[in-house]
Amino acid sequence: MNHRTVFFVSDQTGITAETLGHSLMTQFDGLKFRSITVPFIDSADKAKNAVNQINLTAEVEGARPIVFATFVNDDVREILLTSRGLCLDFFDAFIGPLERELEVRSSHTSGRAHGVSNSSAYARRIDAMNFALENDDGASIRDYGRADLILVGVSRSGKTPTCLYMALHYGIFSANYPLADEEFERGELPRVLREHKEKIYGLTIAPERLHHVRNERRPDSRYASMQQVSYELRSAEQLMKTNGIPFLNTTECSIEEIASTIIHEKGLRDRNGEQDIDD
Repeated sequence: MNHRTVFFVSDQTGITAETLGHSLMTQFDGLKFRSITVPFIDSADKAKNAVNQINLTAEVEGARPIVFATFVNDDVREILLTSRGLCLDFFDAFIGPLERELEVRSSHTSGRAHGVSNSSAYARRIDAMNFALENDDGASIRDYGRADLILVGVSRSGKTPTCLYMALHYGIFSANYPLADEEFERGELPRVLREHKEKIYGLTIAPERLHHVRNERRPDSRYASMQQVSYELRSAEQLMKTNGIPFLNTTECSIEEIASTIIHEKGLRDRNGEQDIDD
């Protein structure tokens, strides 16, 4: 069998199990995985239903499913462990050693990982999301003074998703501005960008990748042609080099990697808890 079913089971949203589980599964090349998320398993009955689903999958596929779990309720976890899957519970693996090291018993409270424990940090993330949307793609340039970061790059190089990701996860106020023919013909940054040069970071991408992305959006157009793509990328990178703007090639990077690199290189801090980000 060249594929396996992977369950992400949790007493809450399952986001933590998905994030950690996916990170582990990327280390196994050549295998295909079918993902099933089973959230809000917060009672014995729900846990038994999840076990039945896992067992049925094992019977049909002839291989035991891999189960990534995050449970703080020991009784619910024990039920899940009776399944025919390979059960890997992240909380069970780490809470015990932490309790012994800290000499304090954990609260065993579900929902802490994604709860609104800090209302001011939560409000800032919402404000940062609104800021990113209002200042997307150069739509508004009046509030660049409030920005923690201004991303520049050609169209479809990853600016918008990166801004939204940093706003949602870190409360960072990010704007983005598209570099286009007008800037390339003048050979200089727009005045509004020059005024905030210390906040700017650039994104670029391989021509072949950008051609593919644009061609899916506007097939067989000048916008998506290799000639136009190559010209824009070459001009944008030259413009950033001339103005001393650091930039990152996003071709092989995930959004998480792009954001972490920018935060580290620009010396930004996590606006949610004012802690340095260095993963």
